[in-house]
Amino acid sequence: MGNEANKGQIVENITFFARTLRKAGMPVGPAHVVDAVRAVETSGISNREDLYWTLHAIFVHKREHRILFDEAFQIYWRNRGLIEKMLSLLSPVAPPRGEPEKPKAGQTRISQAFKATQNRETAQEKPRLEVDASFTVSGQEVLRSKDFAQMTASEIDAAKHALRNLSLSMDKVKKRRLVASSKGSIDPRRTLRASIRAGGQIIDLKHRNRQVVQPPLVALCDISGSMSNYSRLLLHFLHGVAEHRRDVHVFLFGTRLTNVSRQLRLKDPDEALEACSSGVEDWSGGTRIATALREFNHRWSRRVLGGSPTVLLITDGLERDTDEDLEREMDRLHRSCRHLIWLNPLLRFDGFQARARGIRAMLPHVDEFRAAHSLDAVADLVSALSRNDLKTQQSDPKEWLQSAG
Repeated sequence: MGNEANKGQIVENITFFARTLRKAGMPVGPAHVVDAVRAVETSGISNREDLYWTLHAIFVHKREHRILFDEAFQIYWRNRGLIEKMLSLLSPVAPPRGEPEKPKAGQTRISQAFKATQNRETAQEKPRLEVDASFTVSGQEVLRSKDFAQMTASEIDAAKHALRNLSLSMDKVKKRRLVASSKGSIDPRRTLRASIRAGGQIIDLKHRNRQVVQPPLVALCDISGSMSNYSRLLLHFLHGVAEHRRDVHVFLFGTRLTNVSRQLRLKDPDEALEACSSGVEDWSGGTRIATALREFNHRWSRRVLGGSPTVLLITDGLERDTDEDLEREMDRLHRSCRHLIWLNPLLRFDGFQARARGIRAMLPHVDEFRAAHSLDAVADLVSALSRNDLKTQQSDPKEWLQSAG
């Protein structure tokens, strides 16, 4: 009777642990839970390391899942005496008190998944009225229109998740290269070759058409002090885009330019953002837009601006360099891409006018001038790109120049 109870507790705790992993984004199913229980019972756990590698062999199948599993294991099985109690009472205990450590990449998502699983287990015991207002319909509307810089910690977490889930289905472009197609103009060479292979008696017309591809996306993101709150959240959006698109290049700039495209390709968003932050030395510092654009134009433009790309310039336009340098570099960038879209958080102010010299120097060389301070603003950008209907009266830079006089 006691053995059956202990076995049931083992199954319950491993199931709870598997739910935490699944909530954090790992592909864990019921079959993995069954295999984990059997492996624990068969191997005969004698120490913490044995338990770690036994469960690791069952649940981890990709390199990017290792850090998630490691953080989940440390949180769930953090009691040193838990291994000895494994076969009798397998349950997590409260963490020991001590100095809080800086969370590692992936730990935040694991902790949230762990708490979410606990909340779901006790949801029936809590009154419905205790649910946070941000999860109601009106709360979601407020969250979507709220300025990123004014969000609380919980609202920022919800915004990060929403930004990563935005799907960017950008328009297609036709290239000069002709490829085989089921319709279009007749391809004489392929037609004659097919006829020769058939003995010359059957002529099966072959066709060709211009190749249709998805254009690359290049983002230049300002990480100066006035832009840091917005840049961190917009990087979550760009991480979600890079996860589903091939040609996405992201550059960060303050007083210098840094290419973080490779770091943003990491599967785990927390790990990717930590890699981006550690790769730059001027986060939340000053800004020199003209200097950064000059370095991009001379060093990177030929590498990443092929294939008619769309460029997102994310900055408030508060520039220290001379207007002549800024205007010259903006003009060169504009002529090197298909669309240049300027995302400016200053547009959150109703009374904003393009009177700053840096902003007036940049506006004539952009195709779009859009806000980037809230979830709604980013969603409007995604919707416009997906419709291939970019320019509206509100986003036309000429209208902003005329209104400022």
